[in-house]
Amino acid sequence: MPKDMLTFTKVAQDYPTKRPAEERDDDFLEISRPFIVDKAEEQASRCSQCGVPFCQVHCPLHNHIPDWLMLTAEDRLQEAYEMAASTSTMPEICGRICPQDRLCEGNCVIEQSGHGAVTIGSVEKFITDKAWDEGWVKPIRPVRDRSHRSVGIIGAGPAGLTAAELLRNKGYSVTVYDRYDRGGGLLTYGIPGFKLEKYVVGRRLKRLEEGGIEFRYNFDVGTDATMDELRETHDAILVATGVYKARELQAPGVGTGGIVPALTYLIASNRKGFGDEVPAFDSGKLDADGKRVVVIGGGDTAMDCVRTAVRQGATSVKCLYRRDRENMPGSAREVQNAEEEGVEFVWLSAPTAFEDKEGEDGQKIVSAVRGTKMKLGPPGPDGRRQPEPGGEEFREDADIVVMALGFSPEDLPTMFGVPDLGITRWGTLRTDHKTLMTSLDGVFAAGDIVRGASLVVWAVRDGRDVAASMHAYLQAKDAEEKVAA
Repeated sequence: MPKDMLTFTKVAQDYPTKRPAEERDDDFLEISRPFIVDKAEEQASRCSQCGVPFCQVHCPLHNHIPDWLMLTAEDRLQEAYEMAASTSTMPEICGRICPQDRLCEGNCVIEQSGHGAVTIGSVEKFITDKAWDEGWVKPIRPVRDRSHRSVGIIGAGPAGLTAAELLRNKGYSVTVYDRYDRGGGLLTYGIPGFKLEKYVVGRRLKRLEEGGIEFRYNFDVGTDATMDELRETHDAILVATGVYKARELQAPGVGTGGIVPALTYLIASNRKGFGDEVPAFDSGKLDADGKRVVVIGGGDTAMDCVRTAVRQGATSVKCLYRRDRENMPGSAREVQNAEEEGVEFVWLSAPTAFEDKEGEDGQKIVSAVRGTKMKLGPPGPDGRRQPEPGGEEFREDADIVVMALGFSPEDLPTMFGVPDLGITRWGTLRTDHKTLMTSLDGVFAAGDIVRGASLVVWAVRDGRDVAASMHAYLQAKDAEEKVAA
């Protein structure tokens, strides 16, 4: 064991310094200042190098966390980066947006002993950003030429991009199709810049393009090409579209103007950050400036919405959630960040109806949210206590209401024109648990469109797994053709 490690008894936990709320609440830059080398090495040295690394066990990618922490503490930063990159295609992105408090850091052994977890995510971000700065992130160089086999990937989110990179590394010809005009999926359009600045995603995309992966944007499968046409073009297909359909609330007045889905709101904001023309934002419909904003929901998307509204200049921002703080699905750190920035949380509150008024154009727009206070009953199947009506009613004035209730799958069999594409009772794509292939031969699926709305790190894991399955499938095709010849 190097002498640099196990310093947790004398070195306190220390995260990168956050910019003050009054400084950061009017821009979309990341809120934490980066570690300097000495601080990253100091914090990495706190790792206890335990025999059973629960941080690694609870990481969906099973990253070799103790190993790259040790390398960081020893000032072997390039080796630390290479170790982190050996299991993850997006370590600097996961380091920024993973809910480490629920995964690796939340299961750190020294956290359980009361010394405060190792700041794993911050170190991961540091060593990978350092790698980009120093030129340690190498170009994609296929191990051999397998370009006689072509792969089509539908969806340029984290699962699709991960599979694209790994399959290109194997030498396959890879084409990525996406409905949007930029790659990255929710990394680009769903997550605000204060959590993930867009240059971070852009440099990953540029590396993939320079590595020989073709991207075809503004491409709708089912319209610009049918699934059957893509299957004729490629030897294997991956569906990694994610889940984008907003879950809806059934309540009087829910269709009133000014009530918007979370993703619609976030995409508009992110597009403005890119300098795009966004008529709905420019008209004020999706701009919270000077308005009272109510966000309904308690996940990370809701936190993205409330913190975006603050930066747009809302006069007040409230988050209504039907459970309490302890039973909230979103990251505790994000709740803290939001509170620091002036967001008010209205716990144990569920909307029941929406009031309206006449807008300047004569159309009805939302004016208030009516609701009822809740109480918590026994735990449900997910272990969280279930909300029940408590009886007391309330009213919150609102000019914009953002619905952040989660996402469901779109009807891909209909959209893609393939009714025999099998789905589950939840609408996600049904795959073979071993091969990850759908009901269509040579068509695989991965990410949220299989597991439902989940974390980016799980999408990366799924992309890694499906790339291995697709490689095996294509190798088997080569072997069959060789025998037939």
